[in-house]
Amino acid sequence: MQGNPILGSIFMYGAIFAIFYFVLIRPQSTQRKKHDEMVRNLKKGDEIVTNGGLVGEVLFIKERSGDDKAGGMEDRVTIKSGDTRVIIERGRIAKINRPVAASNVNAG
Repeated sequence: MQGNPILGSIFMYGAIFAIFYFVLIRPQSTQRKKHDEMVRNLKKGDEIVTNGGLVGEVLFIKERSGDDKAGGMEDRVTIKSGDTRVIIERGRIAKINRPVAASNVNAG
């Protein structure tokens, strides 16, 4: 007795989807959630690195009014890089380097 060939192919496609979900989709969504949480906790004085590699210190955060569908990722952030002030979108921040307190630097 042979099994139903349609049932076998459905099982195969389901297994392939499950592999893609657990290897690609799920880790990417958890990484995006961590990044969004990190950027939401941005404060004045933080040193940031943008996706383009620009390094600067946060001077001002201007939150946009309206729908919060983007989760605040379109808020404007003014940073100081060298002698220049640049305005970027909050969602374009790749990394935040929190300033180390002076007491921690001398404690070594």
